Amino acid sequence: MSSEHIADDLPAETVESSGLRAVIQDDLDIMAAVGGVRGIIEAVVPTVVFLVLYTVTGELNMPLAVSVGSTAVFIVIRAVQRIALTPALGGLFAIALSAFIAWRSGEASDFFVWGLITNAVYLLALLVSLAARWPALGLLLGFLRGDATSWRAARTAPLKVVTRRRYTQITWMWVGLFAARLLVQAPLYFAQATEILGIARLFMGVPFFALIVWFTWMMVRGLPDVESV
Repeated sequence: MSSEHIADDLPAETVESSGLRAVIQDDLDIMAAVGGVRGIIEAVVPTVVFLVLYTVTGELNMPLAVSVGSTAVFIVIRAVQRIALTPALGGLFAIALSAFIAWRSGEASDFFVWGLITNAVYLLALLVSLAARWPALGLLLGFLRGDATSWRAARTAPLKVVTRRRYTQITWMWVGLFAARLLVQAPLYFAQATEILGIARLFMGVPFFALIVWFTWMMVRGLPDVESV
């Protein structure tokens, strides 16, 4: 899952390389899980720039251009420092697409519609996985722990039952994250309350993601060892 989908504002690959991998470690480094200081800056600056400039000027095109430009600057900095470009490129794609949608419609609130769509898609995907009794977070965490699917193979094995139940609970927790975002942000979008929507997105982006990662880590660390399962 890419970060724009899961963390809403995090740079691409944060979830795969930091967030979900962090929850299988003995000690959780929450800053590393959200991409560190650089990751947080790259996540929030484009949205903050857009919100501030739009609020101050009441104009749409310039804030959109500066927001996209700020992401491009991050790519240049990474290139100069010879740091992996993929995270920033993923962020550029999401911001550029959001800016394009808002520019085409002429509505500032449409800058946030892509985030709503991706949250809805992931919410639906997780619900489908739960309905099929293949909890998606269980598959991801099982793969990272070296036990992608055998935890659900024997329904009567006590340790497998514990693991399967915990994976299901974790998946429901992530469902709650996406559902909460949509319940709060969708009404603001339809009301075209752009400033409040932007603030809500910021608070429900990195902070909410970090909180869910922490709860996930707490639940994973109590699981039976893979070898025991």
